[in-house]
Formats: sequence, C-alpha cells, structure tokens
Amino acid sequence: MVELSLTKRPIWREPKFLICIALGFSSGLPLFILYNLLSAWLKAESVNLKEIGLFTLVGFPYTWKFIWSPLMDRFTLPLGRRRGWMLFTQLVVLLAVASLGYFTPQHDLPIIMVICSVIAFFSASQDIVIDAYRREILNEEQQASGTAIFVNAYKLSTLIPGSLSLILSDHLSWLWVFAITALFMLPGITTTLLIKEPPQYGDPPKSLRDAVVLPFQEFLQRKGLKEALLILLFIFLYKLGDSMATALATPFYMELGFTRTEIGLVAKNAGLWASLAGGILGAIWLEKTGTNRGLWIFGVFQMLAILGFAILAKAGLSSSWLLGAVIGFEAFAVGLGTAAFTGYIAKTTDPRFTATQFALFTSLAAVPRTFINASTGYIVDHTGWFNFFIICFFLGIPGMLMLPRIAPWRQSQ
Repeated sequence: MVELSLTKRPIWREPKFLICIALGFSSGLPLFILYNLLSAWLKAESVNLKEIGLFTLVGFPYTWKFIWSPLMDRFTLPLGRRRGWMLFTQLVVLLAVASLGYFTPQHDLPIIMVICSVIAFFSASQDIVIDAYRREILNEEQQASGTAIFVNAYKLSTLIPGSLSLILSDHLSWLWVFAITALFMLPGITTTLLIKEPPQYGDPPKSLRDAVVLPFQEFLQRKGLKEALLILLFIFLYKLGDSMATALATPFYMELGFTRTEIGLVAKNAGLWASLAGGILGAIWLEKTGTNRGLWIFGVFQMLAILGFAILAKAGLSSSWLLGAVIGFEAFAVGLGTAAFTGYIAKTTDPRFTATQFALFTSLAAVPRTFINASTGYIVDHTGWFNFFIICFFLGIPGMLMLPRIAPWRQSQ
C-alpha cells in the first residue's frame, strides 16, 4: 500500500480545515433535503406515512455508487480529475433542488420522484469525488480528526433543510423555499473553484477495466477474503440502528404536534451548538484516542441518542426543551459516531484507488438508509413510535459486538 506523509500536524492549523468544512456542508445538504425537507413537504401536503417511507428509495444511488465510481478514477473533466467532477455534480444538484418547487405532491408525485432520483444520483456522485479528494489531501495522522470536522459540517448542513427551510415554509411558497435552499450549494461550488487538485499517489488507472478491477483486487489481496468480508459486514451493521431511527424524524416530530416552525427553531438552536461542539470535541478526541477507540466510545453515544427518541415518543407534546435535548444530543452523538466510522473507512482504503474503494464502503453503509429505511413507515404503523425506537436501539448492538475484532481497543489507530 502507498504510504502518505506521517507528519503529525493538527488539521485546524492548515487550510485543509476550511476545505473539510465547506465540502462537508456541500456533501450533506442534498441528502438532508431528501430525507428532512422532502418528508416535511410531503407530510404537509397530506401524503401518507407509508408513501413517505417509500420515498427513501430515491436514495438507491447511494448504495450503488461504487458501480460508476471507477469512471471518476479513470476520466478527467476540464477542471481536473477531482475538481471537475465536483463542480459538475454540484451544479446539477443546485438546479434539480430548485426545480422541485414547480410541482405539487398531490398532482406530480411521479415527476417529484424522478427529480429526487436525479438529486440522489448526482449527490451520491458528488460524495464519491469529495470522499476521494478528502482522503488524498489528508495525511494518515489527519484522517480521523479531519473526517470528524468533515462529518460534523456534513451534519451541520441539516440546519438548512431541517430548520431554515421549515421555518420559511410557514411563510413562503414551496417554490421559494426550494429555490432558497438550493442556493446553499454555492459555498461548495465556490470552494471547488478555489481549491487545487490533490496530490496524486501512483499512476491513475490506464483503462476502464483497470479502474474497475484493480481496486477490488487490491482490497482482497491486502485483507484476505475472510477479513474483507468481516469489514464489509461491520460497515453494513455499525450505523444500522441510528440510520433507521432518524429516517422519519421530521414526520415523527410533526405527528407529536410540533409545528414546522417550532421544529425549525429548536433544530436551529439545539442542533447548531451541538454540531459545533461535536465537531470540535470529535476532532480533538480522535486526534488523541485514535479511530479504533472512537468507534467504541462514539458508538455508545449514538445508541443512547436512539433512546432519546423513545423517551420523546413517551412524553409526547410535552416540552420544546425535551425536543431540543433530543435533537441536540442526536446531532452531537451521531455526528461523533459517523466521524469515527468514516475515519475508519478512509484508513481502510488505498490512496491509489480512493474513489472506487471509498464508494464501495460508503455504498454498503448506505444500504440500511435506502432499502431498510423504506420499511420504517410500515414498522411504525404496526409497532408505534416507542417500540420502533427500541427496535432501532437493539439493531445497533451487532455492529458494536464486532468491534473487538474489527477495531481492537488496544490498537489506538
């Protein structure tokens, strides 16, 4: 495997810090538009919960992005192998999100599904190249802390579709809501235009066949078949529980009786400060403890966040403070768990095949969010919200049980 620089220099002392924030925000925004704002829009327009749950299937591209990721390793657009693809995907996402407001769920549900699929495809494609870019600009010592910053900026982007856009929807037409939301892709676009291409480790694939075959071949040879399968199983399981628990979070809050403005204001205050705290503490913590221990500690936190939803389900429309506590702890805890998890994925890739290997691993991690989450509306319909969240809590246990083999505590990295 090609080794990167081992010079230990904290990420916040470098321009990479701001790059990770801007690209993390740009990467997360389309996903949260699809899973937060879209569900609130459909709920407000009287689409039933089962159909809203099925809308998670628009995330299909996130689970299969490894199929076309070799194209991004093999071919180069005018701005460069990474920046060219970034700019192209970001522009398409901006235009597609803005177009949603021209349609109504009562009459145009199939068209809305198509547009959302376009957003998901180009959002997933943006993730491929941004993940590759981040892996290539960070040295080995910066992967965990840099990823923590990136992931919490990713989580922070939920404040736009999950807060600002919800508040605006109580005062403006949905046409304006989606137009304004789409403009928040501009910071990522600006960053893409300003940054430089990352250093290249080894020669890029010389043919499309090499771009497809060599990344998988290298991974299997480096890890062995048994170890490779265990890693893939862990990637599938680690965030299964919290992914399901947050799939219908906004409709859950609305069903409890909170207004879209209340949800937006609480998410803005509780989610913002919790995400900022998670970003700072996560980066420092992972810098000191390493990725392995982060997976243990933060994994416990993200499971406890699921129980917060269960408590809220029991309490009902009792207090905005409780809603704020649940949203804040979820933003903090799940953000930390995702940071350690993504840092682990980064360290598992070979920098010569970053786009394809990273896409393979993150595609597998997205399977629960896309396919299993499609059933969440049906599960809630049969079990109720409280029992649903308890089920999600127990689904987080198998991934944690794999940690002694996957990420031994005594091996700090």
